[in-house]
Amino acid sequence: MLNPNLPEAELLKSILQPLLEDFKYWFGRSATLLETEEIAFLTSDEQSDLLARVQQAQQEVSAASALFQATGGQVGIETAAMMPWHRLLAECWKVSSRFRASPAAKPGK
Repeated sequence: MLNPNLPEAELLKSILQPLLEDFKYWFGRSATLLETEEIAFLTSDEQSDLLARVQQAQQEVSAASALFQATGGQVGIETAAMMPWHRLLAECWKVSSRFRASPAAKPGK
């Protein structure tokens, strides 16, 4: 549970830093899946487009994280700037879930 008595900068660090780390982790996993697997229910162009959007989001998250670190956690990120990342991750999770449920994802394919 968040402590409402934390100074604003500490509260921001306790929320934003882990969130940025989560974005990095999940975008990394998504990129790995899209780079290493042939997703049968996506066309080659769809898979390439999704990978390109994930890579762009990775760069954006890295830039936001670097700015956050460089300012000692004194700079936040607008929710509107993060919403596209959330939508993209939801799209990636759907693709991943569907892929893992498909026969192509089973060992010994």
